[in-house]
Amino acid sequence: MTEQFVSAAIPTAPRRPFADMAAIAALILLLALLPVAASLLGNPFLIKIATRIVVFSIAAVALNLVLGFGGLVSLLHAGLFGIGGYVVGILAFHAENGDAFLGLLPGTGELAILLPLAMLVSGGAAAAMGVISLRTSGSYFIMITLAFNQMLFYFFIALQQYGGEDGLQINADLTLFGHAATSRVPFYYGCVTVLAIVLVLLQRLIDSRFGVVLRAAAQNERRLTALGIAPLRYKLAAFALSGAIAGLAGALLASGQQFISPSEMSWVRSGDLVVMCVLGGMALVWGPVIGAAAFLVLEIVLSGWSVHWQLVFGLFIIAVVVSLRGGLTDLFRLAAGQEGR
Repeated sequence: MTEQFVSAAIPTAPRRPFADMAAIAALILLLALLPVAASLLGNPFLIKIATRIVVFSIAAVALNLVLGFGGLVSLLHAGLFGIGGYVVGILAFHAENGDAFLGLLPGTGELAILLPLAMLVSGGAAAAMGVISLRTSGSYFIMITLAFNQMLFYFFIALQQYGGEDGLQINADLTLFGHAATSRVPFYYGCVTVLAIVLVLLQRLIDSRFGVVLRAAAQNERRLTALGIAPLRYKLAAFALSGAIAGLAGALLASGQQFISPSEMSWVRSGDLVVMCVLGGMALVWGPVIGAAAFLVLEIVLSGWSVHWQLVFGLFIIAVVVSLRGGLTDLFRLAAGQEGR
């Protein structure tokens, strides 16, 4: 079965890989210049905000792989995000105490070990829960992923050894190949590098045969099955990969703020990630980066203006959804005088 045959049988939205790669390069360049701007403005707090934007961009881009291209509205991703964070927190906790997790796995603060391990654990958890969740669809899929997310949320609240509801402070030194890894600017550039790699890899994936089948499954799963392609394994692979990347984002968040708590795993955080995708635009791999930036900047600005900031923020989201069907990325298309995809 060729990519062309699937595309002909189930038409999907036309792709523009070169334009998308150029947009990714421009975004990464802008993010790379931000520390320079922060230095010129004498405001290092901007780097802290930008680091948070980059980390949540990675999580939102991960979710958009299954939401925007697979048509799967998952409310599990905050749980997977938190699992990645707790992998860092728990092993750093045991490194500080000089003992082993479950008496088997020695603690460590080495991110070269922790980050891949966070991806492995969160990706494995996504695959295990995806095997069950992906046998449902529509509102049933939303509810089952919500249930799994809340199971994870309350499980980590119950872990009193690791802080319970109060969260887990990371006091061990975090290193990367033996060098201190949490200095503000180098850590920011590390996060930007991870975001660039994730965007490029997912763009290539979406433009590949795998991406064609995934998008086709979102449009008409029955017709895909009739063509002899089993969509479940494609959706499961995408769900596991999405979970692994979300776990990587959670590990970076925990490393950067040296703290992780169950509040990062609540269903509200899952909803935030969905809003970031919708706000930025789900049809583009890099759309959620715009959505995450708009979401977090508006959250800071509006919450400093009024305690009722959610009302204004809600009106803004409604305005974007109603007027820009492709999210905020539609503004770039309109500025260029292009027609919608």
